[in-house]
Amino acid sequence: MSDHRQRHPEKAHRPDNLSPRKPDWIRVKAPTSPEHAEIRRLMRSRHLHTVCEEAACPNMGECWERRHATFMILGETCTRGCAFCNVGTGRPAPPDPEEPDNLAASVVEMGLKHVVITSVDRDDLADGGAAQFVACIDKIRAAAPGTSIEVLTPDFRDKPGALEAVVAAEPDVFNHNLETVPRLYPTIRPGARYFHSLRVLQRVRELNPRLFTKSGLMAGLGEEIREIEQVMDDMRQAGVDFLTVGQYLQPTRKHAPVARYLTPEEFDALGRTAYAKGFLMVASSPFTRSSHHADQDFERLRAARHQAEATEAV
Repeated sequence: MSDHRQRHPEKAHRPDNLSPRKPDWIRVKAPTSPEHAEIRRLMRSRHLHTVCEEAACPNMGECWERRHATFMILGETCTRGCAFCNVGTGRPAPPDPEEPDNLAASVVEMGLKHVVITSVDRDDLADGGAAQFVACIDKIRAAAPGTSIEVLTPDFRDKPGALEAVVAAEPDVFNHNLETVPRLYPTIRPGARYFHSLRVLQRVRELNPRLFTKSGLMAGLGEEIREIEQVMDDMRQAGVDFLTVGQYLQPTRKHAPVARYLTPEEFDALGRTAYAKGFLMVASSPFTRSSHHADQDFERLRAARHQAEATEAV
């Protein structure tokens, strides 16, 4: 670990938070496929990072076996210390000027038809890292013009013009996760503000109504179902097309504990509620994550919009 990086700062995380025992439906296999080893080699050779590894995603084995990875740009060190996140917090290194080219080359080598790009929070940068997002989008468009692009961005809080720059680069999907209900923001996302994050999604819709907007929630942090349903309403008011809801899993004992594990049936019920509220696309299950099956979901999302527009035209 480099001396500028601290993975679990005590100021943000509490020691020895014990979660309930995992139920039978929360089980994943260790990644052992040849494809997993190959993608790890590729990431190392190109000096790239993935949120799959940094956030200890439970779906990494499945996704990498399918040769699908979510790229995490702007380094592996975040300037914030959210109580749910396994990404290291500290003082980041400057952005890598070769990262956009390396990312585009990896997209071509992996044969990706849909790519998801996320990042750490970079409050240290004047634009929050927006220029790096734009450069990555531009390089991928040039190297793989048939590949659709999804971005999962930070909130660009106090970074004038940053959000507008990323939207102007026209990714196919713009994702910004609300993560949890407003009541839990002070303990779970202390560096963020609920209504600012909601405004990010609304602003994207205002700037370019043709972009798909997407947001996600973690369940099991102590929220109530009625609070999740209220967030759904807020998202729909902001024009969000695609909602993901998944079970929060505690990365270490220093992170926020799991308050409870929702059953698969409860996730199914949340999915039905979300569709009833008007979302074009919903993914709701214990292992749902923002970029899980993102390539397949993007095709379904486009089909859902086409069907909705055809229905309105009748």
